[in-house]
Amino acid sequence: MPETEPQPLGPLREWFRRHFSDVEVLLLSALLVIGLAVLIFAGQILAPVIGSIVIAYLLDAAVTGMTRLGARRLLAVVIVWLLFLGLMVGVLFVLLPLLIGQIADLAQQLPSIFQGVQARLLALPQVYPELVGQEQAEEMVRRLQDEVILIGQRLFGYSMTLLPGLVTFGVYLILLPVLVFFFLKDKPAILGLFASVLPPERRLVDKVWIDVNDSVGGYVRGKLYEIIIIGAVSYPAFLLLGLDFAALLAVGTALSVLVPYVGVVVAAIPVGLVAFAQWGAGDQLLWALGVYSVIQLIDGNILAPLLLSGTMNLHPITIIVAILFFGAIWGFWGVFFAVPLAALLQAVFKAWPRDVARPQEPG
Repeated sequence: MPETEPQPLGPLREWFRRHFSDVEVLLLSALLVIGLAVLIFAGQILAPVIGSIVIAYLLDAAVTGMTRLGARRLLAVVIVWLLFLGLMVGVLFVLLPLLIGQIADLAQQLPSIFQGVQARLLALPQVYPELVGQEQAEEMVRRLQDEVILIGQRLFGYSMTLLPGLVTFGVYLILLPVLVFFFLKDKPAILGLFASVLPPERRLVDKVWIDVNDSVGGYVRGKLYEIIIIGAVSYPAFLLLGLDFAALLAVGTALSVLVPYVGVVVAAIPVGLVAFAQWGAGDQLLWALGVYSVIQLIDGNILAPLLLSGTMNLHPITIIVAILFFGAIWGFWGVFFAVPLAALLQAVFKAWPRDVARPQEPG
């Protein structure tokens, strides 16, 4: 008999049959593909809906806690939603005007700040001749000029899109609280609707959901508390130091906790630049950087482990790769959700059957 020629796609076809012959595996794969497609192709359009789902998911823990204490769900939803609304009003009428005012002051003072930084850099060879030479100082000034020009071009481009962004922001402010209320109120009905659409045999999907819900829910809530605490500590600390733009720097320090390992270094740059422009290379600059370092050390060694203990079990390299990958795709929100998305992928990998439909060896 003539020998049959080997099929070039035989191993690939066998791998696909082993891993995708199970209906539950196909269901999980379909849900992942649909979710990714929605984020990529309709993420901008559905941004207020997605944001509302995330906020409702975070607030639902408080609602669940109140119902366990005996409160009716509708009453718990109304109380939690009113607290959320009060927080939104506080941010809009207290924090946002403060930040806008400091941004306006920074824009007005940028030319004088730039001139002051240039003068201080050129004076470094006289203050620290053993560390900085005249050519090095002039090179630093040239690089600073190039960076300032680049930043100015980016700000000009951003200002051109500011008005449409403000209109969108206003629409989101109206839609967001309304959507959050209905997602909280109708959570059982919404989950029941999804459950009725999915097949009854979905153990693999349920396993992934339970794993992700336990880890990601605690992580996102913990990060939210961490941001609030770090911001509340950083602002008075910078004010006591007399540091200019204390509110802006405190917000940057608080948001730095979203990017593990990298955010600490990135947020230190504006703190150091503002302190250097304000005081020069002296004791006050060291005090500012020292206070910033103490805040980050307390966060990294006490606060973050306390708030996030047991929520994630990801390798640092996995976290950094996820931040770079999802940040490049979705910008700020990609960075914000990089670790939860990495946890989702890890949960899928752990739950994925290893030996689906393995062919029987001939006896």
